[in-house]
Amino acid sequence: MTEFRQDLIKKLGEAKLAKIEKARIGIAGVGGLGSNCAACLARVGFRNFTIADFDLVDPSNLDRQFYFEDQVGMKKVEALRANLLRINPKLEIQMLPVKLEPANIPEIFRDCDVVVECLDRAEAKNMLVTQILSSGKFIVSASGLGGYGASDDLKVRKLKSNLVLIGDLSSDIEKAPALSPRVAIAAAKQADVVLEFVAGK
Repeated sequence: MTEFRQDLIKKLGEAKLAKIEKARIGIAGVGGLGSNCAACLARVGFRNFTIADFDLVDPSNLDRQFYFEDQVGMKKVEALRANLLRINPKLEIQMLPVKLEPANIPEIFRDCDVVVECLDRAEAKNMLVTQILSSGKFIVSASGLGGYGASDDLKVRKLKSNLVLIGDLSSDIEKAPALSPRVAIAAAKQADVVLEFVAGK
């Protein structure tokens, strides 16, 4: 047993950690939300991930995403895998460098207990939720993270029994660009909702 796992047992208890380690978490998009949420989840003991994103790491990502300058040009899924394994080498990560579309979403996340929506555009967010909602899988989505300040406006809202939405629901990243503090807060809230759902209160 690693010291990392022993520490988590002290903080969470063995029964809760067993639930966490068994769950498979799907993450749709690994930009500011997805990359930071994945890091939070790895740090609390989640080990099984299905992560999908077709994009490459760009210099413009480094202000708010869990990547580093020497990873610019890499596929995001490959760069994130390397970074997550530095937190916990025992992770089992299925990384898919694909564009999410209505036809492939149900199959990609078929084995996941939870799906975290971390896409950029409103249409893409709606598409993902629409494709998965009827499956009964627990979905954690986000909307309204732009700008800085007023971080208490980033609320957790339960819209359905299996759908939670995080954000201020009003800020537009086209008018108020997404910056690290609010993005990281929202990503951490997504991870915390997943943790509460899987491990219980």
